[in-house]
Amino acid sequence: MTLTFTFDPVVDPALREGIAQLWTEVTNAGGAVGFVPPVTVDDIRPALVKHLVALAEGRHRLLVGQDAEGAVRAVAFLAFEPHPLRKHWVWAYTVMVAPALQGRGAGRELMDALADAARSLEGIEAIRLECRGGVGLEHFYAACGYKEVGRVPGAIRVAPGDDRDDVTMLLPLH
Repeated sequence: MTLTFTFDPVVDPALREGIAQLWTEVTNAGGAVGFVPPVTVDDIRPALVKHLVALAEGRHRLLVGQDAEGAVRAVAFLAFEPHPLRKHWVWAYTVMVAPALQGRGAGRELMDALADAARSLEGIEAIRLECRGGVGLEHFYAACGYKEVGRVPGAIRVAPGDDRDDVTMLLPLH
């Protein structure tokens, strides 16, 4: 399946709903995108609203991958670093691909499109992201060119007795 990626799309109600649906689907399939399943769209909405407010305020940028029918199948947010000594890199947040497309190259396409989007931003030299250890994400991001630059053991508590590492990855854009 070919996805069409749009950086900074117009966020209308249909796109908002598509992102919320994808986020719910990814979470309920076990995706490490900020929640623990099971969730509903209503559980996801407050987090999505925070991202959309940051978009409106110019603190975040949005990349969306849609299929031929216009359904949202991949999403990633870029967040500008507010600290004045760190303005030369951005954070990647809420990176997700529809579960049906995982293992078929869509995640790699998303990460390539995200790097291209970041390169289009003046003064940005790298992308940082954090991922949940224990589910293989750091291996996926490494295959996309990211390097592990930090790890905090047990920093993410998925459930009592189920602590995961918080892994920081970096992709230089030169």
